[in-house]
Amino acid sequence: MSEQDQSRVKEINISQEMKTSFMDYAMSVIVSRALPDVRDGLKPVHRRILYAMNELGMTSDKAYKKSARIVGEVIGKYHPHGDSAVYETMVRMAQDFSYRYMLVDGHGNFGSVDGDAAAAMRYTEARMSKISMELVRDINKDTIDYQENYDGSETEPIVLPARFPNLLVNGTSGIAVGMATNIPPHNLGEVIDGVLALSENPTITSTELMEYIPGPDFPTGAEIVGVSGIRRAYETGKGSITIRAKAEIEDNNGKPRIIVTEIPYQVNKARLIEKIAELVRDKKLDGITDLRDESDRTGMRIVIELRRDVNANVLLNNLYKQTALQSSFGINMLALVDGRPKVLSIKEVLYHYLEHQRVVIRRRTEFELKKAEARAHILEGLRIALDHIDEIIALIRGSQTTEIARQGLMENFSLSHDQAQAILDMRLQRLTGLERDKIEAEYQELVEKIKELKAILADDEKVLAIIREELTDIRDRYNDERRTIITFGEDSMEDEDLIPRQNVVITLSHNGYIKRIPLSTYRSQKRGGRGVQGMGTHDDDFVQHLFITNSHDHLLFFTNKGKVYRLKGYEIPSFNRTAKGIPIINLLQIEKDEYVSTVIPVDEFDEERYLFFMTKDGIAKRTALKVFSNIRRGGLFAINLREGDALHGVRLTDGTKEIIAGTRKGMSIRFHENDVRLMGRTATGVKGVTLQENDQVVGMDTIEEDQAVLIVTEKGFGKRTPVSEYRIQTRGGKGIKTCNITDKNGPLISLKVVSDDHDLMIITNSGVIIRMHVEEISTTGRNTQGVRLIRVGDEEHVSTVARVNIDDDEEIIDEQEESMEDSDLNNSEENEVAEADVNKEEE
Repeated sequence: MSEQDQSRVKEINISQEMKTSFMDYAMSVIVSRALPDVRDGLKPVHRRILYAMNELGMTSDKAYKKSARIVGEVIGKYHPHGDSAVYETMVRMAQDFSYRYMLVDGHGNFGSVDGDAAAAMRYTEARMSKISMELVRDINKDTIDYQENYDGSETEPIVLPARFPNLLVNGTSGIAVGMATNIPPHNLGEVIDGVLALSENPTITSTELMEYIPGPDFPTGAEIVGVSGIRRAYETGKGSITIRAKAEIEDNNGKPRIIVTEIPYQVNKARLIEKIAELVRDKKLDGITDLRDESDRTGMRIVIELRRDVNANVLLNNLYKQTALQSSFGINMLALVDGRPKVLSIKEVLYHYLEHQRVVIRRRTEFELKKAEARAHILEGLRIALDHIDEIIALIRGSQTTEIARQGLMENFSLSHDQAQAILDMRLQRLTGLERDKIEAEYQELVEKIKELKAILADDEKVLAIIREELTDIRDRYNDERRTIITFGEDSMEDEDLIPRQNVVITLSHNGYIKRIPLSTYRSQKRGGRGVQGMGTHDDDFVQHLFITNSHDHLLFFTNKGKVYRLKGYEIPSFNRTAKGIPIINLLQIEKDEYVSTVIPVDEFDEERYLFFMTKDGIAKRTALKVFSNIRRGGLFAINLREGDALHGVRLTDGTKEIIAGTRKGMSIRFHENDVRLMGRTATGVKGVTLQENDQVVGMDTIEEDQAVLIVTEKGFGKRTPVSEYRIQTRGGKGIKTCNITDKNGPLISLKVVSDDHDLMIITNSGVIIRMHVEEISTTGRNTQGVRLIRVGDEEHVSTVARVNIDDDEEIIDEQEESMEDSDLNNSEENEVAEADVNKEEE
């Protein structure tokens, strides 16, 4: 190697060189390619496209030009990268399903939501959209700084004036080195309202800004499920939101079908339909008979035809769970602030935008002030010239050259170079009286304008007022309705949405074991039958409570200690008919000596419904249902019990019911619920019935017309008695006899109000269950002992009695055909409450 070659060799440390080179590359990608500027919300390529179009005169009021011409201008002057990358960027700016407010007005095929590519750039045409003109407005008034392009032959803007907050309005996404940004689009009017609120109240929080900007607003519409992800993203800059397609269920000649009209942002419609078809083909989705895309230029429409027996709601929820009909959007609000990447809260984004607008308005004002002062300076010279016109004309005529004349004007009349030149350039027509008046009027107008511009620069509040005024004008001209609906509920779809609605039996044993069984497990039998084994018993345990409810109802568990807990029906584990179940303490935080006395299924916590309480000692209380709409996991006190007393039962009422209660010694009382005034949650109550010594309440129910009072005794005897035989009394009395208690039938164990279309379920302490039609039970007078309903052994006795509503035409309720809509379980007011009475003596 020659000495000259050796002198050109430079020894370097390869690890250091790799580190330095990679850092240079990483910073180049971060600053000059992948991340947007917080001020105008644009990456360099987007900014260069808009600037090139503006410089070429391709504004919104001009004719369309070939896209290839725009791409050539961009890559030739500002962006020396691939033409396809520039064109694809421009295409996205022209897609109404990609940008909330399109920045490019495209003419031709610019792709579709099905993933179809745009036509070649030689075929399509484009120009700036009207709203993109607001991004470059005032760009020629020295509002921004410029930098040299890649080869130093041109200059390009570092940032655009951006007269609206484009970073939030249109959002952005990009992957840099070691970091990424993903900002969703928003509604223009809402974002501007947020900026205005921040300008009025600099101490406003990100959470308070959500009153103005409730959440993203995607160009494809759809729904955002929940607000906690939005709040987290707005407060910290990072969060995840769930977007769900907008779908409706229609009835098509008796067959259900799902119509999808809006899909989540950035979801490929064609690929979505293919995925649904794959799931149907692989039998992961059952019940879909046809799948069609009926979308056209008027809007999107995906039709999913279903089998007649399919629950459309359940299938739709499975579609949400298994396909892109429900997608998550990870928000990462990363942008360049002063050339450095930073994760920003929504308040910080708006703050930096507002600061940018302060700079733009100040620089524009300074530009206009300089221009006005320069013009006023010229007019001052013209005014002097008009005041000394004869002398000036003589001086000019006597000068040999223009330079001598200019110098003479400057020396004799104390004029500047520019003023002297303006006098030399003045036309003779300006000497007319009318022109003289115009010069004077223009000068006085400029004096006022200069004064106003200086006042703006001296007062920051005036700058903010201008920003507010101009933002309000943009909002009024370009704002539109919000497309994306925000559901203020759970942040994600609950598992219950995938569970079909069905009626169930819930049993609870003496030792606290609970389980759920389909109602159809138990079939009607004739009176006096032996029944079927309903639950396996162990040692001294036996079934004490049986509740009839729906898998999707809220279950209010009222305990003997006067506390209330809440679960959903499906939250109770399902077991077979003979299984023991699981301990109730695994589901409810009940105490050791606490047990459930009543369960009330509630679908809605209406304001016009009430809960009527009665204790073992005959104390009654009435409280509004809505008071129990929010129950913490540890439960709440529903009634304040006196020492030694226990809560016996609770009923759901509407304020017009009559109450009947029965005691262990066979007494009963009937009175109107309004005899008990409305009380608060923790009140004790008033006397409902006066008890004999060693007596206690064993049954309480509400009365409807044409119903009968049904009683069941401990040894399996029962009867029906017409309600008319029980006269209305005043609460607090001793009542009248409802049953003749003997050693043969035993003490009263239950009192219920029933109709002919009810079934009765009786359960013994050994776990035997029998179900029978109420109409099979004899109707007798009050002072009788009844007939045998179930045979019990020597050590066996009736533990619990529950009422079941059935269809008159059906002997058996089939759970496979049962749903919330066609079930009779919840059709009547009294049957919204299905609970088992407590055998207090067994306790």
